[in-house]
Amino acid sequence: MLVLTRKTNESIQIGDEIEITVLSVQGDQIKLGIKAPKNVEIHRKEVYLSIQESNNEAASTSVNILDLIRNKSFDLE
Repeated sequence: MLVLTRKTNESIQIGDEIEITVLSVQGDQIKLGIKAPKNVEIHRKEVYLSIQESNNEAASTSVNILDLIRNKSFDLE
């Protein structure tokens, strides 16, 4: 992990397109501003993990349904 020290209104650059700026520091909270292309998704870590978990559950459910369909014989008459 890279650890950087920044003061208010100082930034870090990630690649050519992402800039993170420290907007303010109040107690144990830091406000960050992030400039990135619209196609880059930005989430808080806990939200990202929740989305990943939901996606994994949905993918698992889809596979289970497909398995049931494949193993079921349908009488079309």
